[in-house]
Amino acid sequence: MRIAFYTLGCKVNQYETEVLSQLFAADGYDIVAPDETADIYVINSCTVTATGDKKTRQMLRHFKSQNPAAKVALTGCFPQAFPDAAEKLPEADIIMGARGRAELVKVVSRCLATDERIIDIRPHEKGETFERMAAAGFAERTRAFVKIEDGCERYCSYCIIPTARGPVRSKPMDELFEELRGLAASGYQEVVLVGINLSCYGKELGLRLIDAVELACRTKGIQRVRLGSLEPELLTDEDIERMAALPQMCPQFHLSLQSGCDETLKRMNRHYDTAEYTRITESLRRHFDHCAITTDIMVGFPGEDEEEFSRSLAFAEKIAFAKVHVFAYSQRPGTRAAVLSQQVSKAEKASRSTRMIELTERTRADFLQKQVGRAMSVLFESHVTDGIYEGYSENYTPVHVRSGEDLRGTIRPVQISGAESDFCTGSLA
Repeated sequence: MRIAFYTLGCKVNQYETEVLSQLFAADGYDIVAPDETADIYVINSCTVTATGDKKTRQMLRHFKSQNPAAKVALTGCFPQAFPDAAEKLPEADIIMGARGRAELVKVVSRCLATDERIIDIRPHEKGETFERMAAAGFAERTRAFVKIEDGCERYCSYCIIPTARGPVRSKPMDELFEELRGLAASGYQEVVLVGINLSCYGKELGLRLIDAVELACRTKGIQRVRLGSLEPELLTDEDIERMAALPQMCPQFHLSLQSGCDETLKRMNRHYDTAEYTRITESLRRHFDHCAITTDIMVGFPGEDEEEFSRSLAFAEKIAFAKVHVFAYSQRPGTRAAVLSQQVSKAEKASRSTRMIELTERTRADFLQKQVGRAMSVLFESHVTDGIYEGYSENYTPVHVRSGEDLRGTIRPVQISGAESDFCTGSLA
């Protein structure tokens, strides 16, 4: 049997798809690319925005059109958050949510044997524990993602994720150590710790995120440790000091901002203001040389007028982010923001997106230019073209180097000599 996977959304989803792929491979399935003909297609969905939902529906139709005889399984955040809407999608032969992923192998076998439509969306429960899962490897042979946390209880007014992902639960340290050792033994030199609300790791276990970071850094064979997206206010000065003492810790932090205007942040039910955000970024830059601060910024949140947007724009310029993901607010049924008055027009959202992107592209260019002249340690990942290899420095600067040697999978010293639109160039030191 041939099975293909299609993943939408975050690094956590990508990690979970990798785990599912390995479970099916262990059960004798042949894993093929989603553009190939398969007997089963699995869509691991995202529902952060309406665009994600639309893409999920499109892919369901696409796979059924590509092979009408195939079975299509829909799993992930969309059916978990909107089970009634998911059940109405006729192309989905199997519908499961964000719980009990390991059961998908059995459910697919049952569907194939009986030809019945199976809907198994298990609601989240108070006190549920972290679902045991570990990835043995990734298609990308140099960097491994490790999911250590699931769930969110912050309830930002625009976000459906607490409904989709349930309460905070964390990977026990012994399971984490076992997975890290396995990845190191497989040759992975860099790990990225990820979660739905990563900053809350260990909340129910009497632990903190820094405990997981320190464990990863002392795992033999792991030379670099990165963190996924963080809620900024949960990063304390003590955490930053302890991280700065770890040679393996990469100086790149993705601190989710959403808006640079305090009034907008209040309506979003974010748990910090711009003053606290500034203090945290200054602390990171004080403790880490050439630290890269990256973020997400939302435009067009309900009630955001031109004055509020201008403040957000000015704050983004002040922080001088290394890279920014800019996106427009999307109404999500079931959230408080969906029923707020003063919804911003689609045209205005598009205009503000353009303006914010233009500004943050300038701060990106400034950041890249500041890397010129530096000596960096670069983990090479891919062959771009004609002897050009691409890798990433400790602060996640993309670097292109020409070499007659295959650099993939190696960490090499590089002297940075130039900056292009979205990467730096250099030569092996």
